[in-house]
Amino acid sequence: MSAAETQERFLQALATHQKIVYKVARLYCAIEADRQELTQEIVVQLWRSFERFDGRSKLSTWMYRVALNVAISFVRDQVRRTRPTVPLDEALLELSASAVAGEAAGGADERVVAELLARLGELDRALVLLYLEGHGQEAIGEILGLSTTNVSTKLGRIKERLRDEMKEVG
Repeated sequence: MSAAETQERFLQALATHQKIVYKVARLYCAIEADRQELTQEIVVQLWRSFERFDGRSKLSTWMYRVALNVAISFVRDQVRRTRPTVPLDEALLELSASAVAGEAAGGADERVVAELLARLGELDRALVLLYLEGHGQEAIGEILGLSTTNVSTKLGRIKERLRDEMKEVG
């Protein structure tokens, strides 16, 4: 396949699944400049590894996996540089607060939910994002490289933790 054909396939795939890139960037960066930088880094890494995509999984699954790995590395690099970041912003809350609040506390204040989700580790935030996107446990496991049982256990613990912390907050 020629370079032009590969580039065209990549651009088409990116256009089809661009929401994945933006959702992951919003989940891990609250500051717009950081979001833009992370978005660019995700796209670069997707492009670099596009020819190695072998089709064993769905394209969207592969893109989530690359995007989440890049985001986790990006956040870790920022922490090393001691640059303060808030890992969750209002845009994600608009997508997910009702689902989390309904599950965790039956309509809690969005800011409280944001604070609780921001306390989660990188992997747990990725699990929550994929769960709220409606992915099944098997798909989440495939994206994150976890067993279905591990996904189920982690999601149960996250829900329990959020419920407990919601009770503490009021």
